[in-house]
Amino acid sequence: MPSFAAKVTRFGFSTLGRISPDLASRLALALFCHTPPKRPKAAKARQSFADGARKLSTAERLMLEVRGAKVGLRRIGAPRCSAPRLLVVHGWGSRAEYLADLAMGLREAGAEVFVLDLPGHGRSSGRTLDMRMAAEAMAEAQARFGPFDAAVGHSFGGAALMAAAGGSFPGVPAFSVQRLAVIGSPSRIEDVFDGFVTMAGLNPRTARALVARTERRVGCPVEALDGVAIARRLGRPLLVVHAEDDKEVGADQAKRYLGVSHHIRHHWANGQGHRRIVSAPEVVATVSNFLVGDDSTGEMGETVRLRTASSV
Repeated sequence: MPSFAAKVTRFGFSTLGRISPDLASRLALALFCHTPPKRPKAAKARQSFADGARKLSTAERLMLEVRGAKVGLRRIGAPRCSAPRLLVVHGWGSRAEYLADLAMGLREAGAEVFVLDLPGHGRSSGRTLDMRMAAEAMAEAQARFGPFDAAVGHSFGGAALMAAAGGSFPGVPAFSVQRLAVIGSPSRIEDVFDGFVTMAGLNPRTARALVARTERRVGCPVEALDGVAIARRLGRPLLVVHAEDDKEVGADQAKRYLGVSHHIRHHWANGQGHRRIVSAPEVVATVSNFLVGDDSTGEMGETVRLRTASSV
């Protein structure tokens, strides 16, 4: 049953949308991009956060500046030219601590690991995030600490990673890596909008105005953010991890990649839902092997050679 706040929100947008779809779309976009509180409230989430913070306690804390805003970054492992360099990107409402098991697993596999706190999350400043802002943060991490060999993103972070790798945003350098992995991530951004439109109770005119306003904000059409189209165009090895019992991002988002390219591999982590999946041992092992281990043999050489040459 919808909460009282949800009912009030739907009533407000329904009323305003009849009067001024443009104003309603402006407020809807502000709500769409507004990030949740950075600190966990529920006991289970607080425990997960504390466990993750403990595991990342020895990580080096770094800070980037992106358009005047602060973006947090953790580095796990000392810089070594011979080690694959990986970026880990969390999802909406998450932060580095919740991906500690995955990050540490990649480190144990031999990688130098960077874990990003997206704008409006974790140690980063602000309370706003969109996919362009996420791509800008990845581009700045690349400029400061790249080149990266591979990257993995969970949920929103995976969708943003695909968009960044595809160079989707004018004026934002593409995030260039040899291998990619997405976990529990949407592939069709129109479906994300459809879910928000239903939740907020937007009428069709307001919904269309919201999409148009978003496209002006990020600088590209929503269709350009389609993960499947980007994967097909890039032709790089991609691991798609999903659980069929994921209640937040439906498994159909992962199934869209089926049969698209021989570069794409699927791993079904059924029973792990949407949040547990990033800490599941089988998922950590599969992602680590794909990005760092035997599955990646020969794929990383060029980036490692470039990094070695640049350090001489």
